[in-house]
Amino acid sequence: MTINRYGAWRGGPDPLAPPYDVRAAVDQVGAEVLAGGSLRDALRNLLRRGPEGGRGLDDLLARARRLRREAMRRGNLDGAVTRAQARLDQALAAERDELAQRDDDNARFAEAQLDNLPRSTARAVEELANYDWASAEARQIYQQILDGLRNDVLEQRFAGMKQALQNAGPEAGAAVKQMLSDLNDLLGRHARGEDTADAFNEFMEKHGDFFPEQPGSIDELIDTLARRAAAAERLMRSLTPEQREELAGLMAQALGGADLSGELAALSANLRTLRPDLNWDQRSRVRGEGELGYGEAAGALGDIADLDDLLDQIGQQHPGATLDDIDVESVSRQLGRDAADEVRRLQELERELRRQGWLERGAEGLGLSPKALRRLGGTALRHVFAHLESGRRGQHDLRSAGAAGELTGASRSWEFGDEQPLDVVRTVANAVRRPGPVRLKVDDFEVAETERRASAAVALCVDLSFSMVAEGRWGPMKQTALALSHLVATKFPQDALQIIGFGRYAMTLSQGELAAVDPDMVQGTNLHHALKLAGRHLRKHSDAEPVVLVVTDGEPTAHLEADGEPVFHWPPLHETISLTVREVDQLTRYGATLNVFMLGEDPGLRRFVDAVARRSGGRVFTPDVDDLGQYVVNDYIRARRGRRGRAA
Repeated sequence: MTINRYGAWRGGPDPLAPPYDVRAAVDQVGAEVLAGGSLRDALRNLLRRGPEGGRGLDDLLARARRLRREAMRRGNLDGAVTRAQARLDQALAAERDELAQRDDDNARFAEAQLDNLPRSTARAVEELANYDWASAEARQIYQQILDGLRNDVLEQRFAGMKQALQNAGPEAGAAVKQMLSDLNDLLGRHARGEDTADAFNEFMEKHGDFFPEQPGSIDELIDTLARRAAAAERLMRSLTPEQREELAGLMAQALGGADLSGELAALSANLRTLRPDLNWDQRSRVRGEGELGYGEAAGALGDIADLDDLLDQIGQQHPGATLDDIDVESVSRQLGRDAADEVRRLQELERELRRQGWLERGAEGLGLSPKALRRLGGTALRHVFAHLESGRRGQHDLRSAGAAGELTGASRSWEFGDEQPLDVVRTVANAVRRPGPVRLKVDDFEVAETERRASAAVALCVDLSFSMVAEGRWGPMKQTALALSHLVATKFPQDALQIIGFGRYAMTLSQGELAAVDPDMVQGTNLHHALKLAGRHLRKHSDAEPVVLVVTDGEPTAHLEADGEPVFHWPPLHETISLTVREVDQLTRYGATLNVFMLGEDPGLRRFVDAVARRSGGRVFTPDVDDLGQYVVNDYIRARRGRRGRAA
């Protein structure tokens, strides 16, 4: 009986391990968001720079750009004409040498023919088609011009065909013509929407030797042929008109008349109809020291086109782009197998982030899921708690209800630090009961007991104006809001937190919206609108301790009109200040705590927040930007205990 033993893998890296640490990738995105970066940019940077320990799309882009530059310097595109001209000169020189050794009229007539050849290489080759060569060497060189160009053209359009045609007899040319005729018939039927599955199999069974790639479907066949045909078309368009005319004439001679040329032209037309999205008409200025033959020049342009497509795919700039858009086979063909493996790993990472619930796709692309936002908020809170004093983490002291609680009808003796309302009747009665003149003493004072509120309604108003970005306060602000949101969700779930962002106007933000929000480049600090939304939130939770926290770096410069339109003006209008103060007074009458966290030392803001603090009984904090989270979270914990807790 076989006994199997199982243990830890010891043969190197775990073959079943994921390509990247998914949680580390999420933390990498979170770190950039908490530093003030855009969520969209952070996700894009994760893939562009690559997670820790791997390469990203930027490396692949740099490699693709370098290869494209090299392809653009590969050589001159008119090398086919130049080489044909050089070979023609060799053939004519050999023919003249042979004719010079002959002393007859035919030799002199032949020399006259050679002397009157057109200057155009293509037309000279055409006129020499029926010339009776005296030199066997010259005849062979001339034939090499035609055979070489024909083989180059067919090799470029059908990989592997050049070798098959070399040293082949006339039957090879007939087989090529038959293959092209059958191929055009097959593509025509496919373009008309006919079912060509069986026809494709019959075609491959008959002509499969011409296609060493062995395509598995008609679409694979079309993709391969269309890419090569488009490269050939781009080669012709990239030449000067004179070069184009020369090459076209040489190709017509090399392909042996109208049959083969016509079939190739029909093939290009069919492929262009089936794949119109390829860059058929693009021109490229390829330059270099060498002279490129027809196949080399078309190959260089094909590589450039493929690299252009890769640059677009890897760039991920088009709307809704995902890594699945990248053609891994093209990456392997152009950039190498290691680059293709890197793309596969990045694709797997993106899929794993979605599969494990860290990312979700919305109308504007990929975004963090609630699961990822919880992890992000936890990271922010840990950063804040790392600086809080020991013993204040999450204290939940509810011994006192505060002045905003409901009156119970009972009273108790006043103690230092109490902020509950005085029970005037009982206080005076205590003084009256004492013999002698009625004079109030400390021991006479009593405060009205209020019913404690076990939950808090918290409105965190955060400044989203441009100055927060310009002064480097955007990241700490976002980290603070996410930390407080996570604290409420995990430690005080009975509390109701509403995050309100305000620039020229105010808006409520969910945790996900806060993480993704980008800076508002429009000027304006509409605290009036923010406090109005804060009041609505508090009144929805009338049984909770009302707390309003404001984080800002500028005095109010905008307010909301009755029609809902924001008005901005600098310096602040009297109307803006008056409307903002009115909202402060309404929150104060409601019994809300209103504390302001002032960032920076703007004199106008200092005067405003000091006045607000005096009117509302709130407090003003001026933390360093790096300490903002500690101040806000600590103050929230204190404020939610009620007024007695805040005074303690």
